[in-house]
Formats: sequence, structure tokens, C-alpha cells
Amino acid sequence: QVQLVESGGGLVQAGDSLRLSCAASGRTFGSYVMGWFRQAPGKEREFVAAISQNGAIYYADSVKGRFTISRDNAKNTVNLQMNALQPEDTAVYYCAAGAGRLYPRDDYEYDYWGQGTQVTVSS
Repeated sequence: QVQLVESGGGLVQAGDSLRLSCAASGRTFGSYVMGWFRQAPGKEREFVAAISQNGAIYYADSVKGRFTISRDNAKNTVNLQMNALQPEDTAVYYCAAGAGRLYPRDDYEYDYWGQGTQVTVSS
């Protein structure tokens, strides 16, 4: 079982950068695929990025070239570097962990979720 705590959100201007961090508990962090999802008010939760147990990386088309996901299994952390932020990136960002390996872009692959961290981008 994994507990996740996100940090690093905030209010920034368009074009700025933020680095989100997710701290995970547990002794088996390396056995989970780690993902980032986001949800804006009135919208469905959407996939942002994921990194598998073996280091395979997946991005939503909307963030390719701007966001970078990474993990440090020794420190039980996963990070999301967000560059060139735009107002449409405004959302609550959630860190998620799951044992699934087939469909890392799908939220049903994830068993554990953090509380979320707010990212607001002003124009």
C-alpha cells in the first residue's frame, strides 16, 4: 500500500515553470507505475504523464515537449517538471500509483492517489 503527498503547486504567469513533487510511503515504491493526472473545475480528470516500473514514459499530447516526468526510487519520489505553462494547464494535479502495466494512460490502472496540488496559470 502506498500513501502519496504532492507538493510544488502555486500561482504562476503564462510561460513560467513549476516543478511538482510526489512523496510516496512504502517499501515497494519501485514496483508501481507512477502517474500524474489533472482536473480542472467542471472538467473530467485527464491523464498528464506516467513513468513505468521499468522507466517507460508516457505523455498526453497536450503536454509533450513542455512537461517532464521523472522518478527516484531510492527517495520514493516522482516529479513533474512543467515548463511553458499556459492558462489551460490550470487544474488540480494528482499523483497516482498503480501495479498495472498495460494501460498507464488510464486512471483505472492506478490504486492510490494523492490529495492533489493546485496549479494556477494566469495570462
